[in-house]
Amino acid sequence: MFWIADNGSAHRGEVSQERLTQWHGNTIQVHTPVHASWLNQIETYFSVVQRKVRTPNEFPDLETRQQTLWDFQAHYQTIARPFAWQFPRTDLDELLVKLARHQQPPHTAVASAAA
Repeated sequence: MFWIADNGSAHRGEVSQERLTQWHGNTIQVHTPVHASWLNQIETYFSVVQRKVRTPNEFPDLETRQQTLWDFQAHYQTIARPFAWQFPRTDLDELLVKLARHQQPPHTAVASAAA
């Protein structure tokens, strides 16, 4: 089984993989690309919910919070429009070049310094 996770601090590192393996022995944790949260539509929606519904986080009880979330969902379905991305192709190209430089094997830098 594959468990797809973002790169949040609770999901990174060996400790996270070990914890997941303890819970489900046949699980392999796979991380989304570091700069790809904009690809995840549900994260975008949850950020809208956070700003429009949960802030400030002052509900008298869980039932009121739940009803508020359901009411927002019903309202949002009537007004939702496609998200306008603010990450143009040129920014992606620059990011890919930067990542490629960062991921070069360490011996490459040492060999060229010695030359």
